[in-house]
Amino acid sequence: MKICVFGTGAIGGYLAAKLARTDAQLTCIARGKQLEAIRSRGLTLIENDRRQNQQVDCTDRPGQVGPQDVVFVTLKSHTVPPAAADIAELLGPETAVVTAYNGLPWWFFYGQQGSESMRLESVDPGRRLWEQIGPERAIGCVVYPAARVVEPGVIEHQFGSRFALGEPDGTETPRLKSIAAQLVAAGLTAPLESSIRTGICTKLVANASYNPVSVLTGSSLGRMIDDVAVNRLLRRMMHEAIEVTASVGISVPVSPAELLELTRPLGDHQTSMLQDLEAGRSLELDPIVGAVQELGRLHAVPTPTIDIILALAKQKATLAGCYPAA
Repeated sequence: MKICVFGTGAIGGYLAAKLARTDAQLTCIARGKQLEAIRSRGLTLIENDRRQNQQVDCTDRPGQVGPQDVVFVTLKSHTVPPAAADIAELLGPETAVVTAYNGLPWWFFYGQQGSESMRLESVDPGRRLWEQIGPERAIGCVVYPAARVVEPGVIEHQFGSRFALGEPDGTETPRLKSIAAQLVAAGLTAPLESSIRTGICTKLVANASYNPVSVLTGSSLGRMIDDVAVNRLLRRMMHEAIEVTASVGISVPVSPAELLELTRPLGDHQTSMLQDLEAGRSLELDPIVGAVQELGRLHAVPTPTIDIILALAKQKATLAGCYPAA
């Protein structure tokens, strides 16, 4: 199977390092210092206190790679639309595109009766992804592992190995089973979900709450959960996000209180958005928090707490050079 991991940061690097140990014909797309390091020293994965180095094909020119069987898009969600043309370079007639990133994916309303014409500017501005890649190629993915880039070319796996997969229509297609089998061969967990949108929305509710609050407080998940006032704030945000997802027919199967308790074991973990802020990288506020806000406005579902927190997080990120100035 010819596989391309498009975006070799923390999650993409972790995924690529695992796939590199299988029989997959693997190519990675990276840029900058990450590309230079992988080309010169290989891709190193730190896992269970062990360091393993893999030599992988890595480039910043997708057009030279050729059509793939599967493209895993592992970019930060706000950087996916600008990459639409580059991703399209990797597509053959049957190429599947796995959206392995946070936030709502561009294909979310594909096949949804009464909603298929809906487009979110916060997710797919100008419909670039919908038109250049196409929703029919998409396979949904909910990414549960956490990892971080320790230094260019070196990925530290922190916890989790689950990449839940699902077709937008809920069927178990041959391509879906084949991709899941490849992930299992890499030592990962790849359950097939009949309602992948439910998993996407459940994680969206968590990310749209934890991430911007962590940007404002600089706190780990555990500290936010254990602070009574912040805990109350997170519950309000989660409740608003759950109401928004319900407006498009997706019922999140856990309450805010349950979601907070499910997250509590992660303790000292920092959200990826806080990690990006501290590293001076741009933040994916729009496709995560902004998407909930935009969807709420389209369906007349109020999101007052989310609106306030998003405005404050945007201002802080702008002042830090991590979000474009208005």
